[in-house]
Amino acid sequence: MRDALPMRLVTWNINSLRLRLPSLEKLAAHLLPDIICLQETKVPDPLFPADAVRAMGYEHLHYKGMKSYNGVAILSRHPVTPLEQLPDWHGKEDCRHVGALVHLPSGPLELHDFYVPAGGDIPDIETNPKFAHKLAFVEEVTEWFTTRKRERSVLVGDFNIAPLEHDVWSHKQLLNVVSHTPPETERLTKWLDVGFVDAMRHFIPADEKLYTWWSYRNQDWKKSNRGRRLDHVWVTPDLVADLSGMTVVREARDWEKPSDHVPVVVDFSFS
Repeated sequence: MRDALPMRLVTWNINSLRLRLPSLEKLAAHLLPDIICLQETKVPDPLFPADAVRAMGYEHLHYKGMKSYNGVAILSRHPVTPLEQLPDWHGKEDCRHVGALVHLPSGPLELHDFYVPAGGDIPDIETNPKFAHKLAFVEEVTEWFTTRKRERSVLVGDFNIAPLEHDVWSHKQLLNVVSHTPPETERLTKWLDVGFVDAMRHFIPADEKLYTWWSYRNQDWKKSNRGRRLDHVWVTPDLVADLSGMTVVREARDWEKPSDHVPVVVDFSFS
């Protein structure tokens, strides 16, 4: 019988990689993930701090970034082969998706890292182009994944949608607030149903509160606890048996110069 092959994956909207490089170093040293997926890196590719990241033990990097906004990155201890010819979602060229084959000892894993548009403040496609863009983005991504072979694949990222009732602090009060409106949650569910399993809710039942984001506007985020689950990890059904653990790193919300998102850890034990 083969020994289990563990693998730890972290996804985190870091909200500026260069600003929070010390926090990334802390995360890498304390949690020892094999792979870290970042969103909102906010750094153009020529200025990506590759040397500093490699010094943390992540020799294999794949990233796409721009100045001040968006940006996604895959940091890996294992070799990666970037996926070529990925769509330019909605023709925006705004650095919201990278994909790669990660060459693990257990075999290759297809990994996608997404930063879905936030959608602005008004949940109306007529008056708010940002909201219209968000819905169109999710629809386009969903359609694309229906054509892909969905085996041994993982999707992670800040999807900017809290789909379930207990993914938000108040379902009733947030039904008309961008990130939890029916047009968004219905579309995200359709994307998930293309052929993925919600790895976080595999461990935490849907009737329990689960958050990954707390607004900067809350002076005492812990006391008010008005959170939302905007960050997600999805796996194809063939990987469900390999899931071995999940942690939301809430304490990161109290780190120096914190992001408003906290890291999500998912552990695998490949047979």
